[in-house]
Amino acid sequence: MQRWRGLEDIPQDWGRSVVTIGSYDGVHRGHQLIIGRAVAKARELGVPSVVVTFSPHPSEVVRPGSHPPILAPYDRRAELMAGLGVDAMLILPFTAEFSQLSPADFIVKVLVDKLHARAVIEGPNFRFGHRAAGNVDFLRELGATYDYEVEVVDLVERGGAGGGVPFSSTLARRLVAEGDMEGAAEILGRPHRVEGIVVRGAQRGRELGYPTANVETPPHTAIPADGVYAGWLTADGERMPAAISVGTNVQFDATERTVEAYAIDRVGLDLYGMHVAVDFLAYVRGMAKFESLDGLLEAIADDVKRARVLTEAYDGER
Repeated sequence: MQRWRGLEDIPQDWGRSVVTIGSYDGVHRGHQLIIGRAVAKARELGVPSVVVTFSPHPSEVVRPGSHPPILAPYDRRAELMAGLGVDAMLILPFTAEFSQLSPADFIVKVLVDKLHARAVIEGPNFRFGHRAAGNVDFLRELGATYDYEVEVVDLVERGGAGGGVPFSSTLARRLVAEGDMEGAAEILGRPHRVEGIVVRGAQRGRELGYPTANVETPPHTAIPADGVYAGWLTADGERMPAAISVGTNVQFDATERTVEAYAIDRVGLDLYGMHVAVDFLAYVRGMAKFESLDGLLEAIADDVKRARVLTEAYDGER
């Protein structure tokens, strides 16, 4: 899959294409319906498919300080989109100047002049342009002038997550924040993942016989509620069952909130400085302060046992 950052990265000889536009944070099951339809339409027409997204999230520019927690960084989104068959991903830098583009100017500058859209696939609530004044009706209206068609996909997916309300990135973020990893996974179509660089911590886990990877996550990462989880730690392409701790280390009166993953039954791992991924499968228990070191060790051993059982039993999407 080709990846472009900014309109200037698009090849000058780029021909017609099928385009879909959106933040697509998380590439959840609702998003997958739209992106999947764009890919299918592109194949029907014999042209490439392009996903257009923005960095940073538009809300951070329009309303500074309102950046939502990120369900998937751009590299992860690209990986997921490539898996859906997308041919190219365009990340548009969303600046104050860009936010002033009228809906008509956005269509001409992005869809017509650069991507030569043959078709545009969107959800029914798609908005674009200055003050989000553009909608699918306006998009379709200008399609008659600029020779592209518009197809609207109903992205509503429902399930048990969130009490049966339609799936959305907002709902997925809420469930992650609540520690409901099964609910978040139902929306995303896979376990929620956080990524980051392994840094040196207090090394208390190592002293206790359970060395953990202390993962420093990027700003705005959607981190689950404090607690202990079952999941996986992936490093250098290897996926390892893990017991994961999120929060401050209340046992030792720490104040910094961390994400730490213990790779079950692995000895001698040296992950410092490596980029790793942590996938959250299930909530195991809340954070607690124990009266003795023996009580803490007993709880950790039980956490590891439960995490091992849960990961071994899992047979869903990776």
